[in-house]
Amino acid sequence: MKVRTLIALLALIVALIAVDTPTFSTAAFTSKTTNTGTVSAAVDWTPPTVTLTNPGSPLRGTATVTATAADAETGIATVAIQYLAPSTSTWTNICTASTAPYSCAWDTTPRPDGSYSLRAIATDKADYTTTSAVATTTIANAITVSLSDPGEAVRGSVPLTVTLGNAGSTSYAVRIEYAVADSGSWKTLCSAASCTWNTTGFANDFYDLRAVATANGTTTTSAIIEGVVVDNLAPTVTMTDPGSPLSGVRTFTATATDAHSGVEEVTLQHAANGSSTWITLCTVAEEPFSCRYDSTKIADGTYSFRAIATDNAGNTRTSATIANRVINNVVASVSLEDPAAVISGSVPLTANAASSAGVASVRIQVAPAGTTAWTTVCTLNASPFTCTWNSAAVADGLYDFRAVMVDKAARESISATVTARRVDNTPLRGLDIQSANGGSTPGRIEAGDTMTFIYNDRVNLGSIVSGWNGSALGVTLRARDGNLLGLGSNGDTVDVLRNGAVVNLGSVNLRQNYVRSNNTASFAATMTASTATINGVPVTVVTVALGPAASSSNRVRTVSTTASMVWTPSGLVTDLSGARASNAPITESGSLDRDF
Repeated sequence: MKVRTLIALLALIVALIAVDTPTFSTAAFTSKTTNTGTVSAAVDWTPPTVTLTNPGSPLRGTATVTATAADAETGIATVAIQYLAPSTSTWTNICTASTAPYSCAWDTTPRPDGSYSLRAIATDKADYTTTSAVATTTIANAITVSLSDPGEAVRGSVPLTVTLGNAGSTSYAVRIEYAVADSGSWKTLCSAASCTWNTTGFANDFYDLRAVATANGTTTTSAIIEGVVVDNLAPTVTMTDPGSPLSGVRTFTATATDAHSGVEEVTLQHAANGSSTWITLCTVAEEPFSCRYDSTKIADGTYSFRAIATDNAGNTRTSATIANRVINNVVASVSLEDPAAVISGSVPLTANAASSAGVASVRIQVAPAGTTAWTTVCTLNASPFTCTWNSAAVADGLYDFRAVMVDKAARESISATVTARRVDNTPLRGLDIQSANGGSTPGRIEAGDTMTFIYNDRVNLGSIVSGWNGSALGVTLRARDGNLLGLGSNGDTVDVLRNGAVVNLGSVNLRQNYVRSNNTASFAATMTASTATINGVPVTVVTVALGPAASSSNRVRTVSTTASMVWTPSGLVTDLSGARASNAPITESGSLDRDF
């Protein structure tokens, strides 16, 4: 009887599960004995399924985010849609929906632009939950405005174009504006996304440019393109008379200046008299605008010479022509190689000589600069025409050099004179000047760069700055455009100041156009001194390390061409014995490179 009663109760439980809503059911019975039993049955052991639909990318404004969810047993109770902001670890609810379709209208405008993660969490009526796979999207509500860079120097008609990013379907009013550099006084150049800037209606000067986009009362401005120089004025250029007759290897020279964008290059040319066909001797991109050219490569005859200067904006000018200069390499040619700008000790002197009649002898001679008091250093009867001169046998000063050739027909030819070479056997002098790039842009004076001044002996540091012992000293490095000093665009010059007064390091001609025309750039700097051993001799090395710019950063330019700096030391510096230093200029050693 007990068994039959138990079976009946279990059948009743199964029937109730079939007709009742899905949930847990219980049944209890009491036997006629003292034992009581309870039975429970679960009808939902399976979590729901959920998928988030990627809303696409980028999103702006209000976007719809949708999920799908299902549960075959107890059904879906809720679906929560959430986002994870950039650089955070906490998920935030967008909405919670209890009925399909499970979607939200997500207002993205209060949130910063960036990459966001999205997910959905479904919960069924048995409290089981499932989290969807994560979807990634980007919010991009901010419009970007950019203006094409016309270049550092412009002339004539210049195309300008504005590009809008993230504009969507919004209609924007776009204009391009200009202002005299650093003035902040903006004027409209054109009211369009692209236009041609006719610079001929503007004064030759530096200008700032920007683009402006406006819609629905909101204005967005592009980054400012600073310091664009308008230069519609051609440079000035003069061809130096090379002399006549010409023979052997000769130096051809021109002078050129440009007050605004600077001289980019000078081309030196020749043409036979009466011909309009000009042939290039050389193209020079830095001062001095000169080159050595072997005239034997040109047929003997009468020629004209000229120079063409081009500035950085593309303006060109041709010099006056120097006509009726004779090239004659048939009889003889003789030239003397430049021994060096500064000479000390024993130096080699080398001449080049040739004659159709044969070379009988070559005399190499020296004279005090500007005089005719020629002294023969050596007489050579065969190639190579080289001998050694002991410069210590003459007083320090400027000297001229030449070579005199006598051919086997007893005809004498004299080379061009190598003029004003300095003999300097003073114990203390500059030995070398170097710079190093420690900043982010090679060829641009900026924080992190260094300049190193090297003497040939130990220096009394107190003669550079009173009381200085070589420890770190706050100074100012000043770089001035060469036009301010009458040295031309490629004569930019550096010196070092302490409390507004120039320290006794002298000055360095950078031989390049690092500073914008008629500007001065200043940098906070630290000066230190150390002792190094060079060729077995202890020498003083002064290092100036540049810190932040003390003037506007747009006063300096980035230089792409190579040059050798020239340091003119101060004659006020003394050695440890009190003897003053020579102020003879020193040219940077090593191969041509881009300084800073």
